[in-house]
Amino acid sequence: MKTTQQNLSVQKWVAAVSVLLMAVKFIAYYSTYSVAILTDALESIVNVAAGFIGLYSLYIAAKPRDQDHPYGHGKAEFLSAAVEGTLIGAAGAIIMYKAVQNLIHPVELRKIDYGIWLVAVTAIVNFILGYFCLRTGKRNNSLALVASGKHLHSDTWSTVGIIGGLVLLYFTNYKWIDSAVAILFALLIIYTGYKILRDSIAGIMDEADAKLLARLVQLLNANRRENWVDLHNLRVIKYGSVLHLDCHLTVPWYLNVHEAHQEIDALAELIRKEFGESLELFVHSDGCLPFQCKICSKADCKVRQHNFEKRIDWNLENISKNKKHELVTDISPI
Repeated sequence: MKTTQQNLSVQKWVAAVSVLLMAVKFIAYYSTYSVAILTDALESIVNVAAGFIGLYSLYIAAKPRDQDHPYGHGKAEFLSAAVEGTLIGAAGAIIMYKAVQNLIHPVELRKIDYGIWLVAVTAIVNFILGYFCLRTGKRNNSLALVASGKHLHSDTWSTVGIIGGLVLLYFTNYKWIDSAVAILFALLIIYTGYKILRDSIAGIMDEADAKLLARLVQLLNANRRENWVDLHNLRVIKYGSVLHLDCHLTVPWYLNVHEAHQEIDALAELIRKEFGESLELFVHSDGCLPFQCKICSKADCKVRQHNFEKRIDWNLENISKNKKHELVTDISPI
């Protein structure tokens, strides 16, 4: 509950500040008639829409699970990010059209220095706000906040580029620079929209997060207990800020139910310490089989049928398969 409140609080700031910055950028545009500044102003409309869409999605995602949504409402964040990515791409296309039109039919520019100062202020504010969005979003596993942070930082760097182009225009008076800068950053904006849309679709389709899985596998290998004979059929699904993880843990077959559950508790505690409390963990315990003696390093096992030969390190391939681990010996033909 604490993480969802943090997410909502940050997104409220994003929505409120985006309205203010949009007003400042349009003032800069009407003061200069620069199509490069119009690029920034049009993207700010997307910022405002995305800010409020993100706020609504976080409100929905914060709702507790119910009978109709047994895994909660976290997927709403992916839909929010998909809409935001689409809006960003559309803004980039509009900017591209305006820039090409201005290149063919140039407009007389004015008060460029005044416009530069106004958009510079918006760039600084966007960068700071984007930093807090990304930091909070990554810490709380919120795709909506991460998408907002990436969007704000993209807006910051495009503004910085636009300022550079306007400074060059101010000193050289080459009017084509205004449109050239707008076209360049329209392409950047379209690419950013594509990336956000791609990530949101991956979340909706429950695509495996390779980076998260690699981090998890590294953690498990480094803190492996001797009763954890193997771990397999591992799957991680994201529901907004909640991670749902299930797996099969193989333990010595002679452990009683209470002892096996202690091993599961230890596994859960290890993962929660690294990934936070917003984690659902479902573990199915398996008893070991005789062929697994060769990979089991438990020292005091009184029912061992084979000597320990080699520990199998877990990796993305073997930990994801629905199959108990075993030592495969290559037998070359005589």
